[in-house]
Amino acid sequence: MPKSKVRKKTAYTPPTRDAGGNRTPVKVKGPTHPVYIAVMLGLMLAGLAWLVVNYLAGDRLDFMIALGSWNFLIGFALIVIGLLMTMRWR
Repeated sequence: MPKSKVRKKTAYTPPTRDAGGNRTPVKVKGPTHPVYIAVMLGLMLAGLAWLVVNYLAGDRLDFMIALGSWNFLIGFALIVIGLLMTMRWR
């Protein structure tokens, strides 16, 4: 059985430094503000509550009767906006 070729590994090269000899600083972001988290969770819960109220009492509430099928869009839009906010949550 033939032997496999030996591959050379490249040597580790440290990151380059700028003209002053310093590394470029990287801004580290801290945790997300509690208000952001509250708004995010609030939007998701509001969307869920909107859909539940639409199913349970939508035929008895005048403004929901007027909205008709738009109730689904409103409820799911609130949930999706809250879920999109989770991508920036740290």
